[in-house]
Amino acid sequence: MEQKKKKIPERQCMGCNEHFPKSQLLRVVRDPAGEVSLDFTGKKSGRGAYICKNVACLKKAQKTKRLSRVLECDIPDTVFAAMEEELDAAR
Repeated sequence: MEQKKKKIPERQCMGCNEHFPKSQLLRVVRDPAGEVSLDFTGKKSGRGAYICKNVACLKKAQKTKRLSRVLECDIPDTVFAAMEEELDAAR
């Protein structure tokens, strides 16, 4: 008998619009209190969106305001700057 292949969940990057396996992307989450942050574990509660692990995709998502629409809140520039620093530190 054939073994079934395990389905790998895919998510779309909000910056470049490419589909990748969920494990290769970074989750941006708006928690129930309304704070927006990066979720390196993928387990924080709240509404989430995914971006590639590079700063270019984060900047593109900021420029097009796509993250703000998906997370249904306004994201200040200071939060984007903090997320950029976290991405640089994670490399």
